[in-house]
Amino acid sequence: MKSNYHTHTTFCDGKNTAREMTLAAIDKGFDILGFSSHSMYPFAESWHIAPREHQAYCNEIRSLKEEFSSQLQILLGFEADYLPGICLPDLNRYKAFKPDYLIGAVHYVMGKDGFIEADGNCEEVKEGIEKYFSGSVKETVCTYFASEREMLKKGNFTFLAHPDLIRKQNRSEMLFNEEDDWYKKEVDALALDISKSGVCVEINTGGMARGYLKSPYPSLYFLEKLHALNVPLTINSDAHQCQHLDFAFEEAKVLAKKAGYKELTFLDAGSLKMQNI
Repeated sequence: MKSNYHTHTTFCDGKNTAREMTLAAIDKGFDILGFSSHSMYPFAESWHIAPREHQAYCNEIRSLKEEFSSQLQILLGFEADYLPGICLPDLNRYKAFKPDYLIGAVHYVMGKDGFIEADGNCEEVKEGIEKYFSGSVKETVCTYFASEREMLKKGNFTFLAHPDLIRKQNRSEMLFNEEDDWYKKEVDALALDISKSGVCVEINTGGMARGYLKSPYPSLYFLEKLHALNVPLTINSDAHQCQHLDFAFEEAKVLAKKAGYKELTFLDAGSLKMQNI
C-alpha cells in the first residue's frame, strides 16, 4: 500500500488544490491519500485553515473521496497543533467534522513572554531564543520536547508529526549538537512516552523536500529508540505541493530498515494495520 497521510493544500499553506493533489496522487500510484490541513481550531494563524473554512474543507475532501473512490482511497484529517491552554489535537474536539484521523503536532515553543515557531526560518528561531529563552538553546530544545510529551499525555490522535522538528535548522547552522548526552536523554524520554501513548510516528520527508535537511524526521538515533520500543511507523511526505507527494520515500524506507524496522503501518477502515517494507 502506497500511502501518505500528511498532505497540505490551498486550504492552509499548500501550493496546490485538493483536486490537484488527488490527481497527482493517482498519477504517482498511491493507494491511500490523507489530507491534513494545518489546524489550531477554533483559532488560526495565517498558515492554518481558517475556523470558518473547516466545514468547507471537509465537504471538499469528502466530495473528492466519492468522485475518485474507484481509483484512490481518500481520507479526511487535520494536522492539529498543540499550544498549552489554546489548542489540543483531540478527536473529541474535532468530532463535529468527523475526521478519519488526526495528526498531532508541536510547532510552537512557549518561552517567557512569548513563543517561537520551531518550523520558522533560522533567523526567526535565533531571535526567539534570545528574546524568550534568554539565549539558551538547551532550554528551548528541552521546552520543545516537554511540549511533545504533554501533547501525548493530553491529546487523542492517530499520528505524531515530525517529533524532532526542533532540529530543522541544524543543517544550515548548528544550533545544538545532537550527539550531546542531554539531547539524547530528551529523545529517549520522548520515545518512551510515544510508546506508552499508542500513536503511530511518521517518517517525515518534508524537511528534505524543502531543502532544510538531508535526512527525514526523526533522526536515525530516534528511529532506533522507537523501534526498540515497538512504536509503529509510517512514511509521510508533509507535501505542500504535488511534486513532493512521494518525495524521498525510498530513502525513508532505507532509513527505517537501518533502524531495524521490517514493517510499516497504514490506516485502513479506522484501524492501523501492518505491511512488510
